[in-house]
Amino acid sequence: MATIAHREGGGEPSDAPRGADIVLSDHGVSRLSLHDRLLGWRDAILASPRFQRFAARFALTRPIARRRASALFDLCAGFVYSQVLFACVRLKLFDQLADGPLSSAELASRVPLPADATLMLLDAAVSLQLLQRRSDGRYGLGSLGAALRGNPGVVAMIEHHAMLYDDLRDPIALLRGEIGAGKLAAYWPYAANRGAADLPHDAIAPYTALMAASQPMISQQVLSAYSFRSHRCLLDIGGGDGSFITAVAAQAPGLRCVLFDLPAVADHASERFRAEGLSSRAVAIGGSFLANRLPEGADIVSLVRVTHDHDDTDVMTLLRAVHASLPVGGTLLIAEPISGVRGAEPIGDAYFAFYLMAMGSGRPRTFARLRGMLSEAGFADVALRPVAMPMLASVITARKSEIDVNQT
Repeated sequence: MATIAHREGGGEPSDAPRGADIVLSDHGVSRLSLHDRLLGWRDAILASPRFQRFAARFALTRPIARRRASALFDLCAGFVYSQVLFACVRLKLFDQLADGPLSSAELASRVPLPADATLMLLDAAVSLQLLQRRSDGRYGLGSLGAALRGNPGVVAMIEHHAMLYDDLRDPIALLRGEIGAGKLAAYWPYAANRGAADLPHDAIAPYTALMAASQPMISQQVLSAYSFRSHRCLLDIGGGDGSFITAVAAQAPGLRCVLFDLPAVADHASERFRAEGLSSRAVAIGGSFLANRLPEGADIVSLVRVTHDHDDTDVMTLLRAVHASLPVGGTLLIAEPISGVRGAEPIGDAYFAFYLMAMGSGRPRTFARLRGMLSEAGFADVALRPVAMPMLASVITARKSEIDVNQT
């Protein structure tokens, strides 16, 4: 599409619309707002080599120029940084240093790397705050490395990212739809699979284990934002191996719980409920929400990391099914990363957008979009509840309204 800019009061067209009052395009004539003109003026200044040289020298602008230059370089080098992290995780360097600092020679004797390559990796990890130099030339855990040791779910995701990197080797081809199903699509076999209910245990085991490893940090966000104590029965759809129900049951000892997931996954959950001593109050039922009727009798339904990896048509099918299964006044709770959340924009709008595209199913949605879908399905009182770490998950609650729009 060609875009031409004209300035008010005449003048020749320009290829650059910055500062222009009027923009002519294939869609017609549009007037730039004052905000747009100011941003165009800012863009022109920041792109000017002369201004960049001035900002780098002038005392008041030099710190800002350095921060922006560093941020831009981090974007360029981000893949290298992620591979340094990946190498540390694969070599279990953080576990090696859990009992105290070691020298590079000691670490080289424990990992399958030459001494000089070990030293290079250690120094790279120090620069990323994964490791830290200690006394006598030894290396210990850095602030980020220590935090990773206490979060096995994040470590599991880092190892899992090898498949994502492979699928993103040509992002433009991915955006154009020229790349078929890749490693992520095979890893998540239920995605866009109408026959998912027939998946065998060995097909669901890898992703079930990954979800279980990362579930504690998600459960913490949900339980800090919402209490289940006032409810009598929870239906957790897509509940995996039962990790979320186990966490909720500990908070609400009087709550009965029902898990609904693919049959092979539900078998894993039943085993966990037995191991946790929850068999008397928690049951796992196998099925597919796209093919089977949802269990009834719950006054609250949870969808934890479920809707964002399904397409709109399937999500509406699910929301209508949840609405039908709940009594009037029943509650729906959704927990997932959403798009456009302040402070977590790169997670929803960059990371999950490309992850789900590579996966071949779903997309991140804004709260406004989800609220509209919930309203269309018959829910009211839709609320976005505050959480401590929205980059992990946001929590949305809604209530079944008295009028069943799906029956009108």
